[in-house]
Amino acid sequence: MRQGVVPCSPIHPMAAVTFGVLELFRITRLHCLHFSIQAFIKTLCDLQGATFQRYLSRQFTIAFDLYLQIRSRVDSIVSQVLQWDSEDWHLKHACAACTYKLTGEPELRFNLLYVMDGNDSLKRILQCHPDDIKDGHSRDLPTGQVLTSSCYLSHEYVNRFAMTGNTVPFSDEVSLFDSDNNPCAGRWKNMDDAKTRKAWGVYDETGIFIAVCRHGTCLLIADMVQSGECAKYPLAVVSKLMTAFGDGLGGGYDIGCRFQTTLVRSTLGPQAQALNHTCLVGAFHGHAHRRLCQLSHLMLYVEGLGLEDLETCERTFSKSNVLASTVRYSTAFHRQQAINAYFEHNDHFEVYANLTNFLFDNYKQALVIIHDSKTILPSLKHDFSIDDDDGIFYRWLEEEKEYLEGLRREPPEEMLHMEYWQRLGKLEASSVFEPVNATSYTGDTRVIRQNETLRRHAQENYDKDLLVIQELERKLNISRHWVPEDKEWQNAGRLVANREYRCALDNLESLVVAWLFKLTKMNRAGTGYKLRKHIAKALQSRSAAIKVALERYNKCALAMRPPRQMLRWEQVVEYAFLADFDLLRDTCEDISQHPWAHPTAWFAMDTYFKMCRSKEEIACLNIEIRRVVTYMRDEDHFLRTCEEKIGNIYPALAHQVSRHRKLHLQFNSSHLKWLHNTAMLPGFSGILHPGESALKGLGESGIEPDIIIPSCLSVPLQPPPPTSPPAWGHS
Repeated sequence: MRQGVVPCSPIHPMAAVTFGVLELFRITRLHCLHFSIQAFIKTLCDLQGATFQRYLSRQFTIAFDLYLQIRSRVDSIVSQVLQWDSEDWHLKHACAACTYKLTGEPELRFNLLYVMDGNDSLKRILQCHPDDIKDGHSRDLPTGQVLTSSCYLSHEYVNRFAMTGNTVPFSDEVSLFDSDNNPCAGRWKNMDDAKTRKAWGVYDETGIFIAVCRHGTCLLIADMVQSGECAKYPLAVVSKLMTAFGDGLGGGYDIGCRFQTTLVRSTLGPQAQALNHTCLVGAFHGHAHRRLCQLSHLMLYVEGLGLEDLETCERTFSKSNVLASTVRYSTAFHRQQAINAYFEHNDHFEVYANLTNFLFDNYKQALVIIHDSKTILPSLKHDFSIDDDDGIFYRWLEEEKEYLEGLRREPPEEMLHMEYWQRLGKLEASSVFEPVNATSYTGDTRVIRQNETLRRHAQENYDKDLLVIQELERKLNISRHWVPEDKEWQNAGRLVANREYRCALDNLESLVVAWLFKLTKMNRAGTGYKLRKHIAKALQSRSAAIKVALERYNKCALAMRPPRQMLRWEQVVEYAFLADFDLLRDTCEDISQHPWAHPTAWFAMDTYFKMCRSKEEIACLNIEIRRVVTYMRDEDHFLRTCEEKIGNIYPALAHQVSRHRKLHLQFNSSHLKWLHNTAMLPGFSGILHPGESALKGLGESGIEPDIIIPSCLSVPLQPPPPTSPPAWGHS
């Protein structure tokens, strides 16, 4: 290896690969995830005029694994020298804008905003014999290769949070506790095991579960092993983040409302409550949640959240999905190796490189929203005779919340009245007996037996219905059967019509939600042509189903007294905020008299709260911009000082420190450009002067470095023995 080559076997190597070729392949594959080892070896063979042999790919794989282990070991030694090897050090310093806190900076409601979600694209085929598929035993050879990563959670750590008998809390079974505290209980079934269980015999790892910060830096990764999106994965992520960052965390999740219930009931519940952990819902998935849920969890109505949409995972997955074809048939180790390498490269060369561009775009967007809101909002206030009382929008929000809470459940007595009314109608229907007429003399005997059977069945059904009615009359203290002329009969009939109306509305809403999610999938990056054509055909049938559901809804709406609002196809298809369906559910109160139920009032409320979130975003960006400026100065000074101190002791180690310094230094000119553009924005109120880091622990960039040479490097290097030049090795 001192000659600059990596052998393909540990004893008597006959072939070797140069470090330059290995590094070329590593960088190339990180930028083109479809690029395989076989394609690279065929390219080398063509350049060298050699015939491709399959064993060459295997030899290169061995050399490449060894090369990556050497790089990992060197990075580990550098971390020890810089004292970056403490527990969760890299997690606590993952993003400069999120974690590099300064002295004297204003306090934010959320010390760290992160988003987590599962993705089933990065599956891995279970390598097993056909007879062993049911047992799920892999035929992969055991290996001592173990991935060393600061962001990958081990299976043992994740399984600590598996709840006995309830590993999939996002199922149809919803307890009374959930229904009372969660308006979306039972509504979400993320990767339900009932839908993914068939894939367990085919795939070992069924995907990944990740957490990223609001800027896109990967914080944690966990493999989903032979399961759907179980609760143990987000619980493990939350536990790790609370241990590393403490209080004030805000976590976005597409089923954040449902997960909040799970978190409270888990062993992490007391810790999450003590550390003020907040569960949030992203902007895209939020439109499919109940309106009552949105008022508590949606980003627009959460103070301190700014303009963050909490959909960073979707953008992350749109890029990482390209890796799927590479890891589908790999070993467990090589799959983790490829995933970890991709996210490390993405963090350094994509997320960090574009960090100040992100800050500029958000700053510009917030300023535009504030400017437009200040122009539009006064006229909207004038329409509702509102002076300068911005508190009216909060009162409208509370009134809407109280109204929706009153619609969540039907009173038990009304439910019994409706059941009694329906049973009376069923009793009347079962009392009618229609005999079969004989067609000939020879068939009279058979017809008589058939009529007798029908009469007996009708009598049995009548007796059964009568017993149920008698039981209901005892519960409701009814002395005689209701008849259509009774007032109670008419009231119960209206209640049943109300229920049918709400059921038709729920059915219409669910179809529209599925329709929009299908559209999103159809336009998702990486969706193949055949799958897009399949989705397009499904949308045609889905659209037909929506039209049928719309006709049913309008029919039920006309049957109401007074008639309810009818909907047109254009209104349903173009709904931008599906929770507006909830405002149609009430059949007892005319909500048109409430100002918050008016479309103009909705627009005014949204405009006001967007302006509030934009001001919060400006305050947050001012803090993050100064953090980044300070981090750029401190990191460069810290690593330069370390490089100078080590240079006289261990020049080779100083070279590796220099490589770490240049990793981020190459983007400083771009950062300075975007920071200057941000400062030139009309309305900029931040500070570009560096501050002072509040982090004073070992290895922090804001203090004078203390160099520690590991014991493994204390022995001086021996000069390499004289050797002849190595044989050609695919280089």
